[in-house]
Amino acid sequence: MTRTSDDTPGRVWLITGASRGLGRAFAEAALAAGDRVVAIARSAEQLDRLAAEHCADRVLPLPADVTDRAAVFAAVERAVARFGRLDVVVNNAGTMWLGAVEEFGEQEARAAMEVNFFGALWVTQAVAPHLRAQGDGRLLQISSVGGVASGPTAGLYSAGKFALEGMSEALAQELAPFGVRVTIVEPGGYWTDLYRSGLRYARPLDAYAPLREAPADGVPESKDSEPEVAAEAVMTLVDSDDPPLRLVLGSAVLDAMIDVTRRRIETWERWEEVSRAAERAVPMPDGYLDV
Repeated sequence: MTRTSDDTPGRVWLITGASRGLGRAFAEAALAAGDRVVAIARSAEQLDRLAAEHCADRVLPLPADVTDRAAVFAAVERAVARFGRLDVVVNNAGTMWLGAVEEFGEQEARAAMEVNFFGALWVTQAVAPHLRAQGDGRLLQISSVGGVASGPTAGLYSAGKFALEGMSEALAQELAPFGVRVTIVEPGGYWTDLYRSGLRYARPLDAYAPLREAPADGVPESKDSEPEVAAEAVMTLVDSDDPPLRLVLGSAVLDAMIDVTRRRIETWERWEEVSRAAERAVPMPDGYLDV
C-alpha cells in the first residue's frame, strides 16, 4: 500500500484502545516496522508510557473517549495536522458486557452499544473524509467471533459486534471507489486485560443463575495466544495489496465460524420450500409511492 514521502518514511496508523491488549500490540508492531502511530485511549498514563518507550516524533498520544463524538473528531483533526495523513486506521476500542438479555437495564444496554458500535462509528465518520481525499488507506474494524455467532449471556456484546459488521460491510462498498479498503478483523482468544478488567456485567437475576454456572463445568484448558501473534497477522494484512473483507484470527475461532455457517446453510436448505413459497411478486400497486 502507499507509504508516506521519503523524508518522513513509514505509514501513519491511528489506533483506538491503544493503551493495552490488542491495541497496544498493534501499536508496538507498527512502530517496530518504522511506522508512526496516533494512539487513542482513555488512559493518558498508559499512552504516555507508550510514547516514552519510543521515539517521540513517531508517537502521538491522544487521550479521548471514543463514545464522545466531538472528542473523536477533534483527535482525528489533531492527528492529521501532526502527520499530514492517515494510512491505517484500527477501530480497536471495545468492551465486553455479559448477561442474559433480560438482565440488561436501559443504561447498561446503551453502555454496551456505545463503545462497540457507536464509538467505532464516530471514528469511521471522522477518518472517512481524510481517507477519501487521499485516495487510499486501510480501515480495520476489530470485531469478534461474537460478530458472527452469539450465545447465552453474550447477546448485548454480539449486538454491538453484529451492528459493527453490518455497518462495515456497507462501508467497504461505499469507500472502495475512493481507493479505501475496509477489513473486518475477527480475533479469537488472546491474553489481554479483557478477562481481568475489561468485563462488565448486567444486573443478575436468580432465574439465570444456572445459565451462568453451567459453563464452569467441563471447560477445557484455555489455549489463548499472546496479542503479538494477532499483531503479526495484522501487519501481514496491511501489507497485502488484496486485503479481504473479513479476516479471522485463530484456528479455534475459524473452525467455530465454519461450523456455524454450515449449520445455517443446512437450516436454510431444510426450510427452502417454505422460504421460496413466501414470495409471489406482483407489480407495484397504483399510488404506492404517492405522498
